[in-house]
Amino acid sequence: MVLSGDLEVSLLDEAPPGRTPVGTVVVQEAQRQRVYERVRAAVTGGRQAYLVYPLVEESEKMPLAAAETMARELSQDRDEGSPGAGPRPDARRRADQVMRRFRQGEIQVLVATTVIEVGIDVPGATLMVVEHAERFGLAQLHQLPGRVGRGRDESHCVLIHYGSRDDDSRRRLEVLERAADGFEVAEADLRFRGAGEILGTRQAGYQGFRVAHLVRDNEVLQAARHEARDWIAHDPGLRSEISQRIREVLRHRWGESMPLGAWAD
Repeated sequence: MVLSGDLEVSLLDEAPPGRTPVGTVVVQEAQRQRVYERVRAAVTGGRQAYLVYPLVEESEKMPLAAAETMARELSQDRDEGSPGAGPRPDARRRADQVMRRFRQGEIQVLVATTVIEVGIDVPGATLMVVEHAERFGLAQLHQLPGRVGRGRDESHCVLIHYGSRDDDSRRRLEVLERAADGFEVAEADLRFRGAGEILGTRQAGYQGFRVAHLVRDNEVLQAARHEARDWIAHDPGLRSEISQRIREVLRHRWGESMPLGAWAD
């Protein structure tokens, strides 16, 4: 819509002041145990950590790690001397009570879904672990490291990938290892998924152009947009001989998707 419509754009290209850079790394499932040893070490050192899972409860249809199951397992580990996770499953506390305890340091490891991707500020949290990272979109994953690095200590985000190293999903996640800039992440996501339809319901895979590409040909598309606006200003009813041909193209391609008003008459 920004490229093809009448939306104005404001760019926020600076991080908030005082943020500690967060290093992101992608690891395979085989390294999962080492990741959790790192979580234990962080907690032993007085730090806090987030563990993010794609599901709240286990599902028969989707064999993925779930937050409630892992909370129970980590709570049992705590009884054996490992760092704990809160809250315990038999304590149905309200979410705000849990976050208050986590913020105050009473809970060292917060097990959650991506509901924590915005609005959480805990300076003592220095480690973010995301299980089944391939199940999340790049934009969503890009938000999660922002929950750590809010204090002065070095902070990290670990994305655990389930699958082959050669999977497209692994290559997609590796974008986050080398790109901290949200604009770069968004453009990579666009290349991987496709833009979807501007006029329609498809949200991915459809580019909409016979030749151009939204990312690769951005400057050309911007120039084409300016030319189109100038043409409409010159001939708003598309009544000239050349404009008649443009009207036919518009009617053929978009007549069923949008009301073209006088242009379609």
